[in-house]
Amino acid sequence: MSHGTVDKGELMDQVKQQIAVANAQELLTQMTTKCFKKCVGKPGTSLDASEQKCVSLCMDRFMDSWNLISRTYGQRLQREQSNM
Repeated sequence: MSHGTVDKGELMDQVKQQIAVANAQELLTQMTTKCFKKCVGKPGTSLDASEQKCVSLCMDRFMDSWNLISRTYGQRLQREQSNM
């Protein structure tokens, strides 16, 4: 392989990594938006204790849901690929 060419596997790894970063950014954006709207009534310079607790619990629930959906989707893809 010459210096100027990119290995197909290496390129696929880079694309997968970029997709993973984009997914993580989207997750963070969605979680922040939803939990902020749900938990913060009047934005100020800081969060009070109840807002902090609400945001923390909201983020935990959001992540649990995201992980469940991701696992279920991954299992479905594996089943579909094995049936091909």
